[in-house]
Amino acid sequence: MKIRKLKFADLIIFQDDNYIIINKPPHVSTLDDRHDPINIKLLAKDYLESTQVNHRIDKETSGVLVIAKHAEAYRHFSILLEDRKVEKTYHAISWGRHNFEEMLIEAPIEIKGNGRVVVSSRGKYSATKAKTLKIYNNNTLIECKPITGKKHQIRIHLASGDAPIINDELYGGAPIYLSSLKKKYKPKDELEERSLMDRFALHAKEIKFVSLDGKEIHVEAEYPKDFDRVIKQLDKWG
Repeated sequence: MKIRKLKFADLIIFQDDNYIIINKPPHVSTLDDRHDPINIKLLAKDYLESTQVNHRIDKETSGVLVIAKHAEAYRHFSILLEDRKVEKTYHAISWGRHNFEEMLIEAPIEIKGNGRVVVSSRGKYSATKAKTLKIYNNNTLIECKPITGKKHQIRIHLASGDAPIINDELYGGAPIYLSSLKKKYKPKDELEERSLMDRFALHAKEIKFVSLDGKEIHVEAEYPKDFDRVIKQLDKWG
């Protein structure tokens, strides 16, 4: 799906009278971005003027994003977030072999002036639950459930546990190449080999919350093509 030809309706995976939930593609900002005129906030407004984006995920992160259709729905979801009553589930592909059994990562996060975050005793309390889904030769598919919602939280928490996300070079995650998985593989025409992904491997997989009418909303977002491609290569060669 080319970013310039994005159609908001094609992103919708759930909709009722109160909320629209989309599967956000990677490389698209949630809110205003001075470097790109295309963002989810504007696309949603074009689709329905009264919409408000309820939370945000990083530009490179794909997956579930909740958008309120009206002010009351926005307020309701915001209160749920403050009370930590929204259950978010992310999938990440990390470097290394890790057996996390419902591990609770509690590491305070401090935001630096350059936008990068670090684990620091001067930072704010942050917590993430991590669970191993599948272990490969040199990589691990990890389920992450953030209890708090700090900037880059999952990325820095996994990195602090020696499990940096692939291609997340900001936090020590190296790119992943087919040649590192498939023995004797060489790129065609001896061209410089490219990473299997051009962004860090983090996907917002599921979200659960109780809506205005008291009904539980539980929505799951499929992997985008790039994330799915890496999983398939790991299943085959990793």
